[in-house]
Amino acid sequence: MHTPQKPLGSGHTAHSTTLDVIRGRDLTGRLAIVTGGHAGLGLEAARTLSEAGARVIVPARSVDRARRAIAEIGGRIEVGRMDLTDPDSIDAFARAIVQSGLAVDILVNNAGIMASTRLERDARGNELQLSTNHLGHFQLTNRLWPALRRAGGARVVSVSSLGHHLSDIVWDDINFERRAYDGWIAYGQSKTANILFCVEVDRLGRDDGIRSFSLHPGGIVTGLSKHIPIEQLKEAGYLGRDGEPVIDPDRDMKSIAQGAATHVWCAVSQQLAGMGGVFCRDSDIAALDTGEVSRDGRRVYGVAPYAIDLEAARRLWRMSESLLGIFGVGPVAV
Repeated sequence: MHTPQKPLGSGHTAHSTTLDVIRGRDLTGRLAIVTGGHAGLGLEAARTLSEAGARVIVPARSVDRARRAIAEIGGRIEVGRMDLTDPDSIDAFARAIVQSGLAVDILVNNAGIMASTRLERDARGNELQLSTNHLGHFQLTNRLWPALRRAGGARVVSVSSLGHHLSDIVWDDINFERRAYDGWIAYGQSKTANILFCVEVDRLGRDDGIRSFSLHPGGIVTGLSKHIPIEQLKEAGYLGRDGEPVIDPDRDMKSIAQGAATHVWCAVSQQLAGMGGVFCRDSDIAALDTGEVSRDGRRVYGVAPYAIDLEAARRLWRMSESLLGIFGVGPVAV
């Protein structure tokens, strides 16, 4: 059964941090892989999992830079070489994990880019935000499937965003070949893809003990926002006059520790045992978006119905296989 898209009443809030959600958990003997785990939210998630006893591996395009960033926090985190837009690089990283005989207990698909101002494509011609945010993680998860199966209870966590409300999948032109490029629309489409991917991973993986979750971390000013002009961030209220990030969790403006809390909650919370295929926020399952407005007149955003549609999830899986040419790798969609 697909887990209902309904809050659990987890006891956590927008103010909860990674320390709040990891408290009491011992991850000794577990293996976690965190893409983008050398910066921002990914680094915070990787550090938290590591400090709870997990062995953590961070795949990164620049191994030296990743190691320097991890060394700055005193982390005991391993780094491997991988570029999410390079299929050979993904295959090599995953092959080493699978052939080692390791079981992957936690895969956090965290790395991404946001709102690129100009249209860029990967070597296969796919739009770069779709390629980095979705297709690279699609290939990685497929290639790691045997190692996820070995865990006998793995979780795949995909970092999406409320930005998925910006665009559904544009099925007849997913790669902006016939329509004008818009960086925010491309970002929104890739974030919808993250959620649909989560739904289908959970459907296909359930019998292998693999459960999947997607999430909105919150509005956090990190390196991910490098394409957004500083003045625009100030006008939107994310930066103060002094240029420092505004922290106001009640308005979804979070610190890095608050933003990464939902990553960690999805990865380890026992409250999610036997569940999967849902979109989460504020360390709880998010509500389905109904257009509700709160007492203060603000929209109460949940997950858009199109982003958790079961048939759309199957369709995206088939399309992703076609775009990547990796049919039948890992689970086979039926």
